[in-house]
Amino acid sequence: MSLQNKLDTFKADFEAGKPPYNIPASVIEVMHRATAELLASGAAEHALKAGDKAPSFLLNDAQGNAVSSADLLAKGPLVISFYRGVWCPYCNMELQALQATLPSFRDLGASLIAISPQTSINSRKSVRQNHLDFPILSDMHNDVAALFGLRFALPDYLVALYTSLKNDLPSFNGDQSWTLPMPGRFVIGQDGVIVYAEVNPDYTRRPEPEDMLPALRRAAQAKAG
Repeated sequence: MSLQNKLDTFKADFEAGKPPYNIPASVIEVMHRATAELLASGAAEHALKAGDKAPSFLLNDAQGNAVSSADLLAKGPLVISFYRGVWCPYCNMELQALQATLPSFRDLGASLIAISPQTSINSRKSVRQNHLDFPILSDMHNDVAALFGLRFALPDYLVALYTSLKNDLPSFNGDQSWTLPMPGRFVIGQDGVIVYAEVNPDYTRRPEPEDMLPALRRAAQAKAG
């Protein structure tokens, strides 16, 4: 089953109020409103695109070790997935799908990292729960997400909803700003130029990991050339 099919199946059960979430329709309506407003805002149009130069960054992994984008690019192309956090079931399914595709990335000489605003403790939880064999980096305050054009502030009514559901983003992220990244997927060539970019304000929609393979092959060929 494709990643998007898995996400669609989960979404149908979640929005139908099925266990274990048992979410009422009123909550779903608020979530739909927030997604529709983010889509209508055109925020995704301001995100970095293929052909843009990717910003360099230095972030800590789940063990507190500094990871440099420049160091990774010195070894080969770089795949980056920006995600919301371990509390987001859609993100966890995406991480699992990326893990399943990791051998194909490595065969092409590429590194894979995922970036979220959560603390290192929650990044370690992401790694454990999803059985990941690639680094999860903590982007405090969504500063790197902002460089890629992904950071947005949650509207007040969504903050109120998350608070009522005990989805305490300030605790998860060690940051009081109530900001998140739009889910984004990027492939960066060794010259630092983005060769693949996919950003969607609708967090229930994610590209298939295999969609990046053609861009990675081109990046690998450019390295060989």
